[in-house]
Amino acid sequence: MTRPDFNPDFSKMGGLVPAIAQDADTGEVLMLAYMNQQSWDRTLATGEAHYWSRSRQKLWHKGGTSGHVQKVKAIRIDCDDDTVVLLIEQVGGAACHKGYRSCFYRELRGGDVSTCSPLVFDPKEVYK
Repeated sequence: MTRPDFNPDFSKMGGLVPAIAQDADTGEVLMLAYMNQQSWDRTLATGEAHYWSRSRQKLWHKGGTSGHVQKVKAIRIDCDDDTVVLLIEQVGGAACHKGYRSCFYRELRGGDVSTCSPLVFDPKEVYK
């Protein structure tokens, strides 16, 4: 379901573009992944975030295993057509496969490292 008037330029970085998932209501950055043409098309067709797994080299439906899907509310593309922001509703409250609300759950502040995002689920229970 490619839209010629609104389509990332997948030719720039070996067929992939960074995709930032951001909470549509709060603006919180939840994760960064990558999309190729196939995952872009599936996202547009289904209304749920699909990414390209670089480690597994295959299409990845976010939440397909855990149930923590990302419902896409809006999409933004940057001025160079090589990065996208998905404004999403995070079902189940956690975007991170380690169980945290955000994949950016660790913070360095004033020389100290701390956890800055709540743990929502135990990954050992979800990914048996």
